[in-house]
Amino acid sequence: MSNIILKVTSLTVDYKSNNSFLFPWEKNKTFRAVEDINFELNEGETLGIVGETGSGKSTIAKAVINLLKVSSGKILFQSNQIANLDEKKMRNYRKEIQMIFQDPLASLNPRMNVGEIISEPLKAHYPNLTKDEIKYQVQDIMSNVGLLSNQINRYPHEFSGGQCQRIGIARSLILKPKLIICDEPVSSLDVSIQAQVINLLKELQEKFKLTYLFITHDLNIAKHMSDNIMVLNLGKMVEINNSFEIFNHPKHNYTKKLISSIPKI
Repeated sequence: MSNIILKVTSLTVDYKSNNSFLFPWEKNKTFRAVEDINFELNEGETLGIVGETGSGKSTIAKAVINLLKVSSGKILFQSNQIANLDEKKMRNYRKEIQMIFQDPLASLNPRMNVGEIISEPLKAHYPNLTKDEIKYQVQDIMSNVGLLSNQINRYPHEFSGGQCQRIGIARSLILKPKLIICDEPVSSLDVSIQAQVINLLKELQEKFKLTYLFITHDLNIAKHMSDNIMVLNLGKMVEINNSFEIFNHPKHNYTKKLISSIPKI
């Protein structure tokens, strides 16, 4: 029997507009980003979240990791309510929930070398580790993501986009998390590099028993990565099912539209 690691119930997130210069009549107007989102994610599985730009995919990701406050609903991580926790209480869950960002280079501090970038979360959560212990763990995780140990003192601008994303993946793995939120992790990479990074993520998932919440607008990638897929449209969930059913027996017209738009190879 599978264990539920993440359960989201009736999740709604609203934004308030602060644009009072160009459109003063819009000031403090509330915009609903996502509404009544419900799903469960089992340990060791991948839930793909797909939809067009503006559908609310990244809003869900940021709400789960508590980068956004929710207006209503619950987010249960390992049966613990984490929605809208203050930073001090959320810190207890930071080790367990990590994120891989869309733009690999922009997510890395250009003034820090690879070793400093990857070890930063480790130093924050385990301040008593020695330099040798930190170096060993950093080099070990670099090896797991396909980086060479002699690259530890190099800086982000010396790497390709794919290598930068490997650095970002290593940083997300260094704390041995249970859940990793992948927010369009390959969308800014060349197609040939995308495949390499996707395959790496699948290998790491099997090796470290990881659970992924995988956000993407690319249905082919979602199909390759996901056990189950949730389809979003304009902030609402229109369909959720296992990957096979979504692609072979879609129920909602919007899902059918998305699938029909996939380029034929």
